[in-house]
Amino acid sequence: MRAAVINELNKPLSVIHVPDPECPADGVIVRVGANGICRTDWHLWTGDWAWRGLTIPLPFVLGHEFSGTIEEVGRDVRKWKKGDRVVYPMNPGEGTCEWCLSGHQHVCDSGAELVPGVSYWGAFAEYVAVRFADLNLVQLPESVSFVDSASMACRYAAAFHGLVDQANVRGGEWVAIHGCGGMGLSAVQIAVALGAKVIAVDISEKALVVARQLGAVYTINSKAEDPVGTIRELTKGGVQVAVDALGIKETCMNAVLSLRKLGRHVQLGHTTRNEEGYVPLPIDIILLNELRLFGGFGMQGQRYGQMMAMCESGILEPGKVVLQRIGLEGVSDVLEAMGRYDTTGVVVIDSF
Repeated sequence: MRAAVINELNKPLSVIHVPDPECPADGVIVRVGANGICRTDWHLWTGDWAWRGLTIPLPFVLGHEFSGTIEEVGRDVRKWKKGDRVVYPMNPGEGTCEWCLSGHQHVCDSGAELVPGVSYWGAFAEYVAVRFADLNLVQLPESVSFVDSASMACRYAAAFHGLVDQANVRGGEWVAIHGCGGMGLSAVQIAVALGAKVIAVDISEKALVVARQLGAVYTINSKAEDPVGTIRELTKGGVQVAVDALGIKETCMNAVLSLRKLGRHVQLGHTTRNEEGYVPLPIDIILLNELRLFGGFGMQGQRYGQMMAMCESGILEPGKVVLQRIGLEGVSDVLEAMGRYDTTGVVVIDSF
């Protein structure tokens, strides 16, 4: 099969032929229909997460945000057959730990060992192997294309889980999205669909234009104006829900400070080597205003049904967040652009 292979960190990938993956007994082989290029891919390609112990052995094939068609089924798999259209959640479970048994396999104790493109060769390729298929795979409706569904494996699903399951966003509430990359723009669209009044914050005018197209009622360029003061003035006291969709010190702090009393903060963005997992927070404000903080890390397979139904009915349109489609040969350029924060929306590989 053809794959985009990393031979050296921070260097262009080589598009070459490599052996096809072997099908695990409890898993399947997926013919990749489309794969989003996620900021996690950039973190791994640059070695930015070495401080977390997340490094990739070279050579390596990235790619964890994909949908496609089942090509081969392992002997122990019961729910799936060749030809089924599927999405594979980027944080799967193995089914026996306390979190999996309680329906939270997205925080499985062994999940980090099961992620294609992170713990083993992934989907920047024609084919990818996945494990524990009966527990994790999600059926993709015929009405939802591979390109539209690629980011559902990671960023789109994480935004949905964070806003719906964690923050319980309700119609009429103010929601501020700090950071409008692929994750942030997904959150904008989902929050609008839930009936929220959305304020989008970023330093990129291109991203803010897309946020307005997706339904944001206000956009703020944080290079030109103070996002916290502007949000508090626009909303007469702050938003009910704030999202940090980037993960740097400034966006996290601004998100928390833009909340009104009893507000809910949702953390969707991961930190970089600059923060190494820690950012300062206004603890006294959190205490006195009784703010609530939530994490949003992917979404377990059995929770995809509501999101898929909203896509089938046209309430959600994840394809509108996909703003660039490329082949394997274009991956290196996109990863380099990510380092400059010079991509807009979700970039999807759809030609292998």
